[in-house]
Amino acid sequence: MRDNKKTSILIIYTGGTIGMVQDQETGALKPFRFDNILEEVPELRKFGFNLTSFAFNPPLDSSNINPAAWIKVAEIIEQNYGSFDGFIVLHGTDTMAYSASALSFMLENLSKPVIFTGSQLPIGSLRTDGKENLISSVEIAAAFKNGEPVVPEVGIYFENSLYRGNRTSKNNTEDFNAFMSGNYPPLAESGVHIRYNHSVIRSPGKKLPLVVHKQLDNNLAILKLFPGISRTVVESTLGIPGLRAVILETFGAGNAPEEDWFISAVSHALQSGIIVMNVTQCKTGSVEMGVYETSRMLAATGVISGRDMTTEAAVTKLMHLTGVSRDISWISGQLAVSLRGEMTV
Repeated sequence: MRDNKKTSILIIYTGGTIGMVQDQETGALKPFRFDNILEEVPELRKFGFNLTSFAFNPPLDSSNINPAAWIKVAEIIEQNYGSFDGFIVLHGTDTMAYSASALSFMLENLSKPVIFTGSQLPIGSLRTDGKENLISSVEIAAAFKNGEPVVPEVGIYFENSLYRGNRTSKNNTEDFNAFMSGNYPPLAESGVHIRYNHSVIRSPGKKLPLVVHKQLDNNLAILKLFPGISRTVVESTLGIPGLRAVILETFGAGNAPEEDWFISAVSHALQSGIIVMNVTQCKTGSVEMGVYETSRMLAATGVISGRDMTTEAAVTKLMHLTGVSRDISWISGQLAVSLRGEMTV
């Protein structure tokens, strides 16, 4: 770690449970003032870092997070990129994986840590998990080795584990261990020491100027398949006016019904210029179109394999790419490669 007095971390509070304390008069939960963060978490003083905070006003519940909020976070990082060594984004847990995935695609050439964290209990609660999550996130964001940040990418830290942001999904509403990364190992795990898995952390290699992509197109849909899904539902979804892309959440290794009407509907959407991407409903594993007959026809129509991407990563990658370009051939090519470590190729 570098000289503590020279280490600067910007904490961005978007909203969520972690930023709540109990009003002493009413007993109700309310957001605390983040310019007083050292009073709420005095343990942070022991680092000796220069900690600065920025809070959304009003704070956003994670269910209200949208692309405009992602752009706001990206702009805050862009405006302060040269002044801070790392960034912490405090966020509600419900959509944290979407936000971390989105920021990973929006921040091209990122060479500094952007660590998302939050909590299941308010930071003002006696049993809160928020303090440990925040303290460890700050330590990770400030970690340097040979003069370079140890984790120069967008991550999610929660309950002793740091995951790549675009590989993560929320999988539990009650446990402190609320997130999982089914297809990629943790970037770090904390115990007595924080153990970094250096071999799986992305390095920017050649340092290039940060490029912040703020064009996001949300004209897409998720079509989750289930046994007995009707022709009306499929055709209505694929026929939404202005639709640019559809994520098919398929069974197992990318399988779907073989009925002629289903294949015809997908084929018609593709011919109409709609991008169709196949991701599995399973939390662990990968789409392998063609392994089974029930996925071979999808591959033949031109559906793009999402491989082992999470739905959250697929949604935000498509928003990013369709926001940048209308060239379907270029977008399809970009979907087939890993841009920020979001899938295994």
